[in-house]
Amino acid sequence: MDAGKGLLSILLVEDEPLLRRALARSLVVRGHRVDEAASREGALALAAGNVYDLLLLDVNLPDATGWDVLRDLAAAGRSLPTVVLSAVPPNPQRVKEFRPVGVLHKPFPIDALIRLVGRVAAASGVPPPGAATAHAPPDARPA
Repeated sequence: MDAGKGLLSILLVEDEPLLRRALARSLVVRGHRVDEAASREGALALAAGNVYDLLLLDVNLPDATGWDVLRDLAAAGRSLPTVVLSAVPPNPQRVKEFRPVGVLHKPFPIDALIRLVGRVAAASGVPPPGAATAHAPPDARPA
């Protein structure tokens, strides 16, 4: 979490370029920082050099499955809330094993994604967009 701005740092892993850009744009306009990857290799490279609050992860990637990405991150000692994105219902055993905070079936309404991101933000203590963040000290008196 970016403590200065109260925004989530999100790693979006989706191999479909148009969907990836649309999702990233929708999140950025809501104030989140989004890094994009189109593959396992790209996701792991970004995860190695950055800290993220949330992973948005397509299950079917060109070089592996999203589950493989989660296994690789776990092996590196990295764990983060994950929303699984899938064109087909994911294997229930995998969902049980990795326990994502949400599963979205493509195509999904952007509002569903925004709600899940909001839940993760709330659990992290991030104020909702537009919430006042500056408060007068308790001993301040109006002029």
